[in-house]
Amino acid sequence: MLFPASSAYAQGPSGFRVGLKAGGTYSNVSGDDVKQFTGSGYDTSLGSYKLGYNAGLTFNLPVSSDGFFSIAPELLYNRKGYEITADQKDGLPLGVEKYEIEQQRVLHYIDLPIMARINADGFFFEAGPQVSYLFGSRTKTQTTTKYTNGDKDKTEDRSEFVDYLGGIRKEKYKGDLSNIDISAVAGLGYQTESGVSLGLRYARGFNSLIDSKDSDNEPKVFNNAFTLQVGYLIGGN
Repeated sequence: MLFPASSAYAQGPSGFRVGLKAGGTYSNVSGDDVKQFTGSGYDTSLGSYKLGYNAGLTFNLPVSSDGFFSIAPELLYNRKGYEITADQKDGLPLGVEKYEIEQQRVLHYIDLPIMARINADGFFFEAGPQVSYLFGSRTKTQTTTKYTNGDKDKTEDRSEFVDYLGGIRKEKYKGDLSNIDISAVAGLGYQTESGVSLGLRYARGFNSLIDSKDSDNEPKVFNNAFTLQVGYLIGGN
């Protein structure tokens, strides 16, 4: 899930820096058992990813004296999830041409990536692990009815916010999904000497989203996310 926009600029021993970043998230879910989670009609192709957003804090800790190598932990809020689009043309009432159905499920995460970063003449390349905590989800379904006379109307249904924080509060209800996701992340970007940056990142989850309580037969459904971000690091030279 994510491509950062704040990185160290081969800046010499200027020390620890803190910054902000924000941008768009383009995500979906995939895996051998993905339709057990999404239902039928789900398309895992790149063009069917869901658009979301992210924002948070970024930190830079130079490791080498010339700033060529650094460690960049981050703390981000990230709206991931998936969407399904489908047309229904059979078994319709008289005068209805078709139903166009679009369903989105938003997964609200707190992400903690810890990136090892190489900085060279403003360009940066990074990779590292990411731990994510799912704290809630919501489903939105929009149905467009198209009539044979050319008219159309739309209806929208939003589910209540599903709270997954029961594990922290030690309540019985925890939800149907796993709270914790572990991902591998890789990305690249460019940062100016003033600390303004643009970055692109991809994150692939390795912990199944479905919390089946049966580790031997757990369905395989995983997060995928691209992130394009702008950022700004405070301080430096």
